[in-house]
Amino acid sequence: MANRLKDEQSPYLLQHANNPVDWYPWGDAAFEKAKAEHKPLIVSIGYAACHWCHVMEHESFEDEQTAAYMNEHFVCVKVDREEHPDVDHMYMDAVQAISGSGGWPLNVFVTPERAPFYGGTYYPPRAAYNRPSWMQVMARMNEVWSTNQDEVAQQAGQMIAHLKQASLKSFTTTEKTIDKDTCRRIADTLLQQADKEYGGFGNAPKFPGTMAISFLLEHYHFTGYEPALKQALRSLDAMIEGGIYDQLGGGFARYSTDREWLAPHFEKMLYDNALLISALCDGYSITRNARYKEVIEETIAFAERELKDESGGYYCALDADSEGVEGKFYTFTWDEWVDALQPFDPFDEAQDDPFDEAQDDNMLEEYFGVRREGNWEGTNILHVAKSIAALATEYGVAEEVVLRRIADAKQKLWAARAKRIRPQTDDKSLLSWNALMNIALTKAGVVLEHEPYLQRATAHMQWMVAAFEKEELLHTWKNGTGKITAKLDDHAYLVQAMLQLASATGEAQWVVKAATLTGGVLAEFGDAGGYFYYTAAHQSDIPVRKIDVYDGATPSANALMAHNLWICGMCMEQPQYITQAVGMLHNMSDTVARYSYSFGYWAMLLQRHVMGMKTVINAGKSADEIRKELQREYIPGVFALNSKKKISEVAIMEKKFFEDKTCIFVCTEQACLSPVSTVNEALSLLSQ
Repeated sequence: MANRLKDEQSPYLLQHANNPVDWYPWGDAAFEKAKAEHKPLIVSIGYAACHWCHVMEHESFEDEQTAAYMNEHFVCVKVDREEHPDVDHMYMDAVQAISGSGGWPLNVFVTPERAPFYGGTYYPPRAAYNRPSWMQVMARMNEVWSTNQDEVAQQAGQMIAHLKQASLKSFTTTEKTIDKDTCRRIADTLLQQADKEYGGFGNAPKFPGTMAISFLLEHYHFTGYEPALKQALRSLDAMIEGGIYDQLGGGFARYSTDREWLAPHFEKMLYDNALLISALCDGYSITRNARYKEVIEETIAFAERELKDESGGYYCALDADSEGVEGKFYTFTWDEWVDALQPFDPFDEAQDDPFDEAQDDNMLEEYFGVRREGNWEGTNILHVAKSIAALATEYGVAEEVVLRRIADAKQKLWAARAKRIRPQTDDKSLLSWNALMNIALTKAGVVLEHEPYLQRATAHMQWMVAAFEKEELLHTWKNGTGKITAKLDDHAYLVQAMLQLASATGEAQWVVKAATLTGGVLAEFGDAGGYFYYTAAHQSDIPVRKIDVYDGATPSANALMAHNLWICGMCMEQPQYITQAVGMLHNMSDTVARYSYSFGYWAMLLQRHVMGMKTVINAGKSADEIRKELQREYIPGVFALNSKKKISEVAIMEKKFFEDKTCIFVCTEQACLSPVSTVNEALSLLSQ
């Protein structure tokens, strides 16, 4: 019999709709019941693509005896962390304070006043792994609640006080000035954490680290510092060659479980792919490496094919599991490999094919790293184990021959994989993640000079506005319905996406829209210290408003807001915005220099501030042509717009329109320089 989750939108909640646990969705009803019955709550948080969430559901939440105990002694709430990231943040902070670690599933014991008093992550059905069983934990919490209410109330109160105190930001900086030396210290801090052999940062598990990679690429651009370029490109290359990248279908998995990038956690998230597209665009801008272009195109194609809703938005994720097995959809046993590549289809004699069938098989095995015994848990994760050039040398053939062989094999492997049962799709759409994808499409359109990507970005932006902007901005959408109040990252990423789209297309109306939204963020999310809360002032369903400045899997929303304030301040002639953005950067500078990997987006902004952020207004009959010429250059920290009419709602464009001549206006944070008429002159001013 279905429980209260049956009418929810979230695929994660719907997965639990037939559990014998009497689950409530997040909301007032569960807490009112807990107050009326004087019971504690279990708030269990996860997401659709979470492997261990599935495991705990099967072991405990589908078990009749376990569910009966939960229903008798607790009010049980199931939360999709992607629908309610604010709830997840608060309870994750509490569990980390209690146990020193966190993760998902996140299981928290909560008072009817929503205050956490105990919690942890995955609990097995029987005591194991030096962990108590789920039943043991519940029995202990029930005993504590029943026999020692005062202690529970005191502990919960202390936890709320701790979380509120931790959310206050009072930064002090030892930096007397922020200069090029600061930027070099940030770069060197990142390089100290870098894995010089395999790319990326740190050891296993290894995450993409896209913000750090983009910072290093920009640092090389500004300074010519070769170690920064080497590490950034090694990181991109290693991921592209590894199992974290889907060698057949494109797109990246969430992270690698090993140092070498071979074995991913196979879930594919929209945000990871959007951020990696953006980082690869930076890499391509500097190197013009054709492989980067190919992977950008393949990853966008993956998102369009497998994560795109017919209405125009992008879904959240693909699950790691299929048929109850992690990675089953993507991996090949030896027999599956052999079957997929049969029958052997030799090239025509006219192509002077030097291979026989055995040689062809050997070469493909070497390229994809396939072994009879498997390269991971008895099966094979496809990756690039040997380069095209090395194989061409080994087999004494042209690289074109090797490429044809690999392309033919990929088609056959793809066809075989397409017959399998696909992983589940988390088919809700989040505004924040969609905005990141919009930024990626815009960036790819500019860097690859591919107008269809910009057209897709424009259509997608129009979809986001229609889907998420109602009486207030909303956080999640599915099947034509948006819900849940938007969070800071929804606003921050959307504003940045609008600004990037305006710059890429020359359509300045997106700047006006972005500036209006920015004013709303200042009113609803701002605090007296110049930073922004994660939740709006009118939201009342959690007891702690958090200010978060770290990069997680996605960039810090506060860092994005600093960026937005700077651009909107320049464009709309609001100097107080720039003052606030610079103040945020200065307050963060010492923290960023010390802990650079956790503050990659801040690091990029600091560096751009040091090197001089600028705006460019292209005015006159050749404005579009000039915009496209400037876009061929890699010039981070520069925001460009086109002036197409005499009267503009964008203040910086006023009196910058001429029908009969071309003028390019370059402005710094302090002043506008004399207009010039050629791209080379503009580039000279931008490099100063």
